[in-house]
Amino acid sequence: MFGLLGKKAGMTQIFSTDGEMIPVSVIQLGACQVVSKKTKKKHGYSAIQLGFLPVKEKKLSKAELGKFKKNNLSNYKLLREFRLEENFPLAEGAQVTANVFQVGDMVNVRGLTKGRGFQGVMKRHGKHGGPASHGSDFHRRPGSIGMRTQPGRVNKNMKMPGHMGDETVTIRNLEIVGVRVEDQAILVKGAVPGSRGSMVEIYLPDPKLAQREAFKVS
Repeated sequence: MFGLLGKKAGMTQIFSTDGEMIPVSVIQLGACQVVSKKTKKKHGYSAIQLGFLPVKEKKLSKAELGKFKKNNLSNYKLLREFRLEENFPLAEGAQVTANVFQVGDMVNVRGLTKGRGFQGVMKRHGKHGGPASHGSDFHRRPGSIGMRTQPGRVNKNMKMPGHMGDETVTIRNLEIVGVRVEDQAILVKGAVPGSRGSMVEIYLPDPKLAQREAFKVS
């Protein structure tokens, strides 16, 4: 499944030709460079490794620098692998930009959700809580979590207070409603995980992707 790396720039809204207001997430892609290719013969599987966010040499280890210098490539902060067909038309050093996407494409977006810290069951799981009046003294408590005799324990997967957010989440089947090639950005219908400036991965599960003209010039 082919994918690209980008940054969540924020959310806004656009209007369709018939006047419908559409909430969209703006994802800044930038140029992703193919750092290396994996083959079934050598590595046991076929994939490409993309680099994102240029970085200074002093920010990298010697092992990371050696990899970039060996292939005569720029230095990148983030590296991600995407498994593809063996004959996918992308060579090492190729730049992949926003023009590989088209309006109407359905994509999956993966990112790290906002961290909320330690939260109770009402915010974390959407429970209703206790009564608000009539002498009640348990407004936001979780309530009973089991009995002494039966079952005599707390059941597995009981929804309880705890750490919320800061999890890797994938939102599937989001529609691309705009491609800004000049700005290297795409507009995705709906919300995507993460805060402004957080890194996201955009996957395009299209089996006919390799036939697009954007991949024939690398």
